[in-house]
Amino acid sequence: MALARNRRRHGEMNYWPGFVDALSTLLIAIMFLLTVFVVGQFILSREISGRDEVLNRLNSQINELTQLLALEKGSKQDLEDSVANLQASLTTAEGERSRLQALLDAGSGGKDAAQQRIGGLTKELDEQKQLSDRALSQVEILNQQIAALRSQIAAVEAALQASEQKDQSSQAKIADLGRRLNVALAQRVQELNRYRSDFFGRLREILSDRENIRIVGDRFVFQSEVLFPSGSSDLNPEGTAEMTKLATALLDLSREIPPEINWVLRVDGHTDNVALSGAGRFRDNWELSSARAISVVKYLISQGVPSDRLVAAGFGEFQPIAPGETPEARATNRRIELKLTEK
Repeated sequence: MALARNRRRHGEMNYWPGFVDALSTLLIAIMFLLTVFVVGQFILSREISGRDEVLNRLNSQINELTQLLALEKGSKQDLEDSVANLQASLTTAEGERSRLQALLDAGSGGKDAAQQRIGGLTKELDEQKQLSDRALSQVEILNQQIAALRSQIAAVEAALQASEQKDQSSQAKIADLGRRLNVALAQRVQELNRYRSDFFGRLREILSDRENIRIVGDRFVFQSEVLFPSGSSDLNPEGTAEMTKLATALLDLSREIPPEINWVLRVDGHTDNVALSGAGRFRDNWELSSARAISVVKYLISQGVPSDRLVAAGFGEFQPIAPGETPEARATNRRIELKLTEK
C-alpha cells in the first residue's frame, strides 16, 4: 500500500513549491544584477565627478577673469583721471596763451619775451595734446580688452549651463536605468525561484518516505548513515539508490531551466566533532567531509549530470546544526547537504 501511495504521489506533480524555489534563485540573480547596477552607478559617478572638476576649473577661470576685469577697470579709471588732468592743464595753458596774446596786442614792451613765452607754451600745448591722444588710445584699447573679457565670461557661463544640463540628463538616465534594472531583476527572481521550487517539489515527492532526509531552509539534508558506511566515503547501495533518484530529478529539471540561468547544485559534506585517529584512510574530518561530497558529485556525473553544474565542498565539523555532545546531536551533524543555487 505504501508503494502504491508513493506512486500516486509521484504521478501527481505539485508545481507550487517550484515557485518558491525559483524565487530564491532569482534573488541571487538580483544580487548579480545589482552588482552590475552599482558598477554602472560607479562609472557614471566618476563621469559626474570629472564634470565637477571641469566646473571647478571653469569657476576658477571666471574668478581670474573677474579679477583681471577689475584691474583693467582700475587702470582705465587712472587713465581717465590722467586725461582729465591733461585737459585741465591744456585749458590753463590756452588761458595763459590768450593772456599773453592780449598783452602782445596791447603793445607791451615785453613783445619778444611774450613771443618766446607763447612759443614755449605752444610747444607744451602740443606735447600735452600728444599725451592726451596716447591716453585716449590706451583707454580705447582697455575698452576693447574689457569687451573681450566680458565675451569670455559669457562663454564660460554658457559652458557651465550646458554642463549642468548634461549632469541633470545623466542623473535622469541613472534613475531610469535603476527602474529598468529593478524590473528585470524582479522577473529573473520569479523565474529562478520557480525552477528552484520545482526542483524541491520533485525531491520531496521522490524522497518524502525517508525520515532521515530533511529539508532545512533552502537545502535538502541527507544523514551520512543513509549514504555512507561509518568512516567511509564510498556510497553504500542505499545511498546509490537515493543519488540515482536525485540525478533523475536534476536531469529533468536541467532540460527545463533556460541556458541563461547559470545554476549549480552545491554538495556540502559535514561531520561530527569526533576527531579521527589519523591511522585510517582519512587524517581528519576535513578530508572525510570533502571526500564524501566529492563522492556524491562523481556519482551524479556518472548518471549524466553535467559536471559544470555541480560543486563539492567539505566543512568538517565546523558547521554543526545541532549543539551538544550527545549521540543524537552528533548523528544530526553528520550529513550531506544539497542546495540548488547560482554560480
